[in-house]
Formats: sequence, C-alpha cells, structure tokens
Amino acid sequence: MTALALASPDVVLTDRAAKRVSRILSKEPEGTVLRISVAGGGCSGFQYEYNLVQEKPASDDIVLSKGDAVVLIDSMSLEFMGGAEIDYVDDLIGQSFQIKNPNAVASCGCGTSFAV
Repeated sequence: MTALALASPDVVLTDRAAKRVSRILSKEPEGTVLRISVAGGGCSGFQYEYNLVQEKPASDDIVLSKGDAVVLIDSMSLEFMGGAEIDYVDDLIGQSFQIKNPNAVASCGCGTSFAV
C-alpha cells in the first residue's frame, strides 16, 4: 500500500485492537485493510460495520495505523465516532472488537448498535 492519508487524533486504536487487526490482516492478501463504518440499523438506530477491503484510502478517509494494523474510517462515520476508542476484548462471553463511543447516548446489550 502506498502513502496513507493523515492519521486521526479523534479515534484511538488500542494496542490490543491493533494486535488483533494485524493478526487478521496477516492472513489476507497484501494491501488488505480493515474498514470500520457506521450504518443505519441495529436495535438502537446505528450499527458498526467491519469489512476487510483491498482499497486505497479515499481522500476523506481517516487512517489509523499502528504496527501492521491499518484501519480506515470514512468521514461520514467519523462524525458519529469522534473521540471513540476501538478496543479488542477477549472474555468469558467471547472475543470482539468494542468501540467505546462518547457520542453514543444509548447502546444495545451486545454493543454492536448505538443511538446518538
């Protein structure tokens, strides 16, 4: 992948999340990145979508890069995710990426959807 767009101070990728993204990307073709976006849906109105994509960042994408982990977030989704922390949790219930979003006023029990 060539030069990336500017990194964002608005969204934080934790070390645990970066390590998990790196492991996932290591099993994919070169140039694959993780795209996180916000879409309408879920039980609270909005939900996070996680997609492995082979694309260069768009001019309005925010790029989070830590080690071999590369995460893209489009500018529209960033409006809902500003100040968020992307983490990876491995507990008794299971393993998942979790987004701690200060903009969310409510979220569902599973943590995949939220309201603003």
